Amino acid sequence: MEYFPAPLEHLVEQFARLPGIGGKSAQRLAFHVLNLPMEDAREFADAIVNAKKSVTLCPVCQNLTDGGLCGICASPKRDETTICVVADPRDVIAIERAREFRGHYHVLHGVLSPMNHVGPDDLQIKSLLDRVAAGGINEVIMATNPDTEGEATALYISRLLKPFGVKVTRLAYGIPVGGHLEFADDATLMRALEGRREL
Repeated sequence: MEYFPAPLEHLVEQFARLPGIGGKSAQRLAFHVLNLPMEDAREFADAIVNAKKSVTLCPVCQNLTDGGLCGICASPKRDETTICVVADPRDVIAIERAREFRGHYHVLHGVLSPMNHVGPDDLQIKSLLDRVAAGGINEVIMATNPDTEGEATALYISRLLKPFGVKVTRLAYGIPVGGHLEFADDATLMRALEGRREL
C-alpha cells in the first residue's frame, strides 16, 4: 500500500538510493524538496543535471574537473616530481585540507576488490604508469586507506612501479592526535611502532 502520491513515492525512492540515506531520511529529504518554492526546486534539479553534464575527469590526474585540467594540475606552484595516489576524489580534498602536500595527485577511482569484481583494469592504474613512464617523477606516495583492499592496491601498484626506479612511499599510520593508547587496536599499535621517528 502506498502512503504517498506516486510522484512523491518515486522521489523518496530516489533519495533512498543515495549512499548513507535510509528510508526515514529519504522521506525527510523528499518532504523538504516538496516544500521548497518552485524556483528553488528547479535550481536544485538544475544543479544535479548540470553537475552530471559538465563534471569530467582531468586528463592528467583523473580528478574531477569542469573541463580541461583540474586546478591542481594547472597550477605552476605545485611540485611536479611527486604524485600522491588516492582511491577517490574526496581523498584529494582530505589531503588538501592539511595544507602540507604541494605535489600532484592521481585518483584511482576505487581500490582492488576481488569480492566486488573490481580488478586492475577497472581502476586508473594504466594512466598512472603512463605518467611515471613519461619521466620527471621522483616519488609516488601511496595514500589508499589502511584496510585490506587499500593495502592490496598499494602493494600491487608499488610492484608495477618498481621497474621505473621511482621512490614509492606509503602514508604513515599510528595513534591519532588526541587518541589514547588503551583504545588502539593491535594493528594500529604495531604500525605506530614501525613508523616511529626521532624527536
